Amino acid sequence: MKFDISSLLTWQNLMNLVDILIVWYIIYRLILLARGTKAVQLLKGISLIIIIRIVAGFLNLHTLTYFVDQILSWSVIGIIVIFQPEIRRGLEHLGRSSIFGGSTMSAHDTSEKMVEELDKAIQYMSKRRIGALITIQQNTGLEDYIETGIPLDADISGELLINIFIPNTPLHDGAVIIRDNKIAVAAAYLPLSDNSAIPKNLGTRHRAAVGISEVTDAITIVVSEETGGVTITRNSQFMVDLTREEYLKYLRAQLVPAQDKKPSWYQQIINKIWNWGSNKK
Repeated sequence: MKFDISSLLTWQNLMNLVDILIVWYIIYRLILLARGTKAVQLLKGISLIIIIRIVAGFLNLHTLTYFVDQILSWSVIGIIVIFQPEIRRGLEHLGRSSIFGGSTMSAHDTSEKMVEELDKAIQYMSKRRIGALITIQQNTGLEDYIETGIPLDADISGELLINIFIPNTPLHDGAVIIRDNKIAVAAAYLPLSDNSAIPKNLGTRHRAAVGISEVTDAITIVVSEETGGVTITRNSQFMVDLTREEYLKYLRAQLVPAQDKKPSWYQQIINKIWNWGSNKK
């Protein structure tokens, strides 16, 4: 029997492939969001229940299979209840987004402004040897660490960052965590690394910066209280005593996207209709 490869190249098979890729991408993004949060433990629990269900079905354990099926049936509602704050925040973020990226301030401009405000704070604190620890969330969620801090939900400004890290103030001890171009919390606790490669002359802030880089993909900036040196960590790597040109080049490369293309007139009209009634200026 001759195999006809053209029978595989059908519209229905193409749609099936697209369907699988979309589901795969959604699952991939959910896994990235779950990393570094309590959702990881929940996913482990669900995985264990699924394994029990498979084993029970294979061994024909009907009673156990029935109970596990009931748990899985109600788990969707349970997940919605448990992650209600995260779901609400995600939907609000989606609602604030412009369909064609035609917001009054583009992602490029917003990120560039954030880097400029970070630079302002770093320069001030470095010259005066004010210790600082600033973590910028990337793809991996930082909810577990955000929960340990004092909520701020404030716009990023150099003056605010400087004020937070002034010694002997209530918020200076701990880390500032930036999420979605906002200062989410201050005085947050980060995990300390026991990496023996960290130089002995580096203190607790540096070990916390390396520690968070070992479990997430966050970018963390440290200003040394002893030397005023600037260190950046990410993905278990740390760059010590960076010059202003070096850390600005790195931050812009990692945080500032390419310049957005200006949307056409009809895209601007659709964006205005989409954003009608919101708080956007």
